[in-house]
Order: sequence, then structure tokens, then C-alpha cells
Amino acid sequence: MTTARTAVRSGAAQRLAALLEGALGGPLPVRLRTWDGSETGPADAPVVVVRSKRALRRLLWQPGELGVAQAYVTGELDVEGDLAHGLRAMWAAARERGLHAPKLSPADWTRAIAEVLRLGVVGPRPPAPVTQARLRGSMHSKARDRAAISHHYDLSNDFYRLLLDETMAYSCGYWPDDKTEAAPAEAQRAKLELICRKLALVPGARLLDIGCGWGSLTLYAAQQHKVRVTAVTLAREQAAYVREQVRERGLTDRVEVVCQDYRDITGSAYDAVATIEMGEHVGDDEYPAFAAALHRLVRPQGRVLVQQMSRGTTAPGGGAFIEAYIAPDMHMRPMGETVGLLEAAGLEVRSVESLREHYVRTINAWHQTLEERWPDFVRLVGEETARVWRLYLVGGALAFEERRMGVDQFLAVRPGATGDSNLTGAEAGDWYRRLAEL
Repeated sequence: MTTARTAVRSGAAQRLAALLEGALGGPLPVRLRTWDGSETGPADAPVVVVRSKRALRRLLWQPGELGVAQAYVTGELDVEGDLAHGLRAMWAAARERGLHAPKLSPADWTRAIAEVLRLGVVGPRPPAPVTQARLRGSMHSKARDRAAISHHYDLSNDFYRLLLDETMAYSCGYWPDDKTEAAPAEAQRAKLELICRKLALVPGARLLDIGCGWGSLTLYAAQQHKVRVTAVTLAREQAAYVREQVRERGLTDRVEVVCQDYRDITGSAYDAVATIEMGEHVGDDEYPAFAAALHRLVRPQGRVLVQQMSRGTTAPGGGAFIEAYIAPDMHMRPMGETVGLLEAAGLEVRSVESLREHYVRTINAWHQTLEERWPDFVRLVGEETARVWRLYLVGGALAFEERRMGVDQFLAVRPGATGDSNLTGAEAGDWYRRLAEL
């Protein structure tokens, strides 16, 4: 006769936990609840809920981060309570206990297969969620790059209006030491002012904004510093939004919006060039040509400001989830390698400033908005897309918090014909004084 106690012991949660603990080399750092109602693990640990056998089937066909992400965005796998707290606690416990990625021997695989057969999770490969990117063509061809940008940035302007503050800046904000309690919109304006002052923009100067997003820098520089801006983006939704804002703000005589690939930008002699968190989309092999374009497009003694995320060489693309759902074909590198690439293109790097801690605050603000207005997001884009963004924002904030990712501002100058820069004499003294005031 089977007792209730025996049934609990042989529940899917207990059998799955035993299988996972053997593979990981230690006890699970989570409490596990499965589709049959069984539950096991530390009472005070984050609760991972496996709602469907389909979640495990995904992991059989797609082991690792991508399989877990697929199960999460479809709702087949979940974490109870606050996802950020749960992930932070899980990763900390895994580090403390020295758990390792599974390395299964043939005998381990035999036991694992027998157990998953008993659990009844074997079956055909589940289709990838509809939110997963499906790109074709050669890596970083113009057509593929356009599709990659469209996948993320053309989600809808209404979505980004809901997520971002009124500046529509989708990049790291900046909290000066004297304004640490500033609201996110103030931090974005402080970042825009920091960029404009580093570029020494003056009325009438010509600024090229490569990867202009929803025009936060373009509009700010044109309004506040009276410069003439050429704004470039591959995303049609972004271009339409910026053009609308240009008309509404009466800036048509100062701003031109171009929807094109950076490789198709013609002309030169811009006084300044800015590219804010766009270089990550260029690709590793193409970055030298990108840096050469920055050099070509700015006048001698002109300035270039690159704000860009960085990462170590072990995961330059950001991980399987980011590459599949958020930024296909993305490539990051250590900060020092970017300095080398800019200098190899003939630019003189004058300063590098890390904004890593500021990105934690920026992303947390976006995540807070997502959670506070969750029903609005679900109505607008559907629950699966909303769950993609929850996982993306939570994971991104933790990556910056734990120094697995960084973000930096690189200020460079194109030397003149004799090798001189424009940071000499009285002008240099004034420039450094202005930076000291920021």
C-alpha cells in the first residue's frame, strides 16, 4: 500500500532535485516545486516553480541558459516573489557552495535519461517562443544588422514611452555627486549635459549622432546648445519618433534625421561625433572599420564621444538569452581593448569614465516601472514579451552590480595634420575647468 508520505518522497520535485544535485555536485540552492504539487529544498530559499513537464523537455533539447530562458518567458518555469532577489540569492548560494556546471559522464547520462523517462518529460522538441529572434544572412551584413536592430528597437514607440522617462533616453543615466537623489529623468539630462560638455559643443557646431535612439541627445544638443545635428538610426520607429519631436519642438532648421546604416554615412568635417551604446551592435570583426569611420567623419581636432558597454572575453555577446531575445549579434569587449581599437584608427583617447554603478540605478528604475505598470505592458505587448523584459532588466542590473558588465564613456580627439590636438593652451585649460565642474 502506498502511503501519503511515500508519495511525497517520490514526487517529481524530489526526483528532479536528486538528479540535479548529482549533476551540480551539491545541494540545490533553491526550493523546488513541480507540476504535481510536490516540493523540496530549503524552506527559506527562493522557490523555483516548474509548472509543466514541457519546461524540462526544453532543457533536454536546449541545455543551459537558453533552455531556462525559453521555459521562463513562456511561463513554464517561474521564480516566486521578486525575481531579482531570487536570482541574487541563487547565484550567491551557488558560489558559496561551489556548485559547478554539469559535466556528465556516460554513466551519468544513462541514469539521467532513465530518470527523465520515469518523469515522463521525453518528447518532441518544443518550438522556440515567438519572441525569440530569427535572423538570416551573413553576420553583420547590412540586411541582417537592420533585422537585428528592428527586433529590439521597433517593438513599438508606445512600449518605450511606457518604460522610459520623458527624455526617452534608453542608455545609462548619470547621477553627479551633488545630485545623488535625482530622479531618473534628471540623471538622463545630467548624462546628456556631460556628453555635450565633453564634446565642447558651441552654437552652430555640427554634431553627428550615430545610433540616435529616440533622439534624447540629438534634441537636447539642438535645444540647449544650439548645434546642428545629423541623427542616424537603423530603426524606422525611432526615426519616425525623432522626426515628430523635431517638428513639434521647432527644430527642423537644426536637425536632420536619417534612417541608414552607419557604413552609408557620407561627408566629413563634423565638429563632433557621438555614438551612445551603439558600438556593441557593430560586431568584433567590423569594429576597426567602425572606429575608422568615427575618425573619418570628424574634422581634424574634432572630438568623438563613445559610450559603450564592456564585458570580459568569456561572454562577449552577453549570453545566450541576450543574444536570442534582446540584442542578436551583440559583441562587447574589455574596456582596454576598445581604447586600443580607437587609437589604432588614429584617434587620440583623452579620457575614459566608468558609469557602471549608474547603470544599476538606471536599469532598476526601468524595472520598477515595468513591475508597477505590469498590466499595461501585458496589454500592450503580451505576457511573453513582458516576461522577456522582466528577465532582461533583472539580469542586466545584476550583471552590472556584480561587475560582470561595465559601461564607459571614451572621449577622443582626431589629431590635426601635424599631430596636434585641440586641447592645448588656453582652450585646454578652459576645457579641463569645465570638466571639473561636472
